[in-house]
Amino acid sequence: MDTESLKAFLAVAEQQSFSLAAEQLHITQPAVSKRIAALERQLSCKLFDRIGRNIHLTEAGRALMPQSRRILQDIKEAVRSIHDLRGSVSGRLSMGISHHIGLHRLPPVLREFSQRYPDVKLDIDFMDSELAHQRILHGEMDLAVITLSPSDDQQLQSIPIWEDPLSVTVAKDHPLAQFSTVSAEMLSQHTALPPGLNTYTGQIIKDLFDRQGLSMNIGMSTNYLETIKVMVSIGLGWSILPLTLLDDTVVALQWQGQALSRTLGCVHHRSRSLSNAADAFIELLLAERAPK
Repeated sequence: MDTESLKAFLAVAEQQSFSLAAEQLHITQPAVSKRIAALERQLSCKLFDRIGRNIHLTEAGRALMPQSRRILQDIKEAVRSIHDLRGSVSGRLSMGISHHIGLHRLPPVLREFSQRYPDVKLDIDFMDSELAHQRILHGEMDLAVITLSPSDDQQLQSIPIWEDPLSVTVAKDHPLAQFSTVSAEMLSQHTALPPGLNTYTGQIIKDLFDRQGLSMNIGMSTNYLETIKVMVSIGLGWSILPLTLLDDTVVALQWQGQALSRTLGCVHHRSRSLSNAADAFIELLLAERAPK
C-alpha cells in the first residue's frame, strides 16, 4: 500500500470528485483513477460507489479514512523527526490563523520568523478560529493562532499570548452614543450586529445576555469583524468589537460593571510532536506577551 494511493484516496473522499482530486494533487484524472483502482485491488474491495456523476464512500472506504490519515501523518512525523535530529529549523510548518489576528497581530511575527528561518516553508490557512480549533483537534495542522476557546480541551495545549480588550461599539450618531456605559437591557432595545453566535467572541456576547434573561435584536451576523465594524460605523446597529479595530468612525462604550475581553493565542495537539520550526514559531509568539 503506497502513500500516493492513500493520498489519492483521501483527496477523492474529501472532494467527492476525481477531477477535483486531480487538481488538488496536481496530477491527471486518469492517474487518480489508476491509483484508486490499484488500492481497491490490493484491498479486494470497492472504496467508492459511482452513481452517475456522484461519488460516495462505501463502508470499507469510510473505515479506511481515519487509518489513511493516521498512516500519512505518521510518515510525516518520521520525516520530521529525522530532519530535526540535525537540529535544523527547516521543512514545512502548517498553521491556521484567524482573519483578525492575521491582519492585526501576526504580521511582525511572520516577518521576523521568515527572516530568521528562510528554510521553513510556511503553509498558512486563514480561517475562523472555531474551524482551526477543530482541524488542530483532528491532527490536520501543526499550530493554530486564534481566539482561544472559552472551554478547555484536554487533548490540546493552549498558550495565551494576547489579552484582547473588547468594547461595545456604536456609530457617532447612534442613540446610545451619548452614554459612556451601557447595560444589556439598554442594548436589547436596539439592533445588534454581533459576530456569529457560533464563534467564541459571539458566545461571550450571548452569555452576557443569557445571564440576565435578555435576548438580542439581531439585524445581521457575520464572522468578519472588519465587516461588522463598517456596518456599525454607518449606523446599522451596535456590536462588541476589539479595541484594536476601532477608529474615529465609531464610539466605544463600556459594558456596565464589567470589563470585556477575549484571549488570543496558540494551540496545538498534545499528542502531535512539534517540529523545530513549530517550536521556533512558538518562541517568537511568547516574546509578544506583554510583561506582567
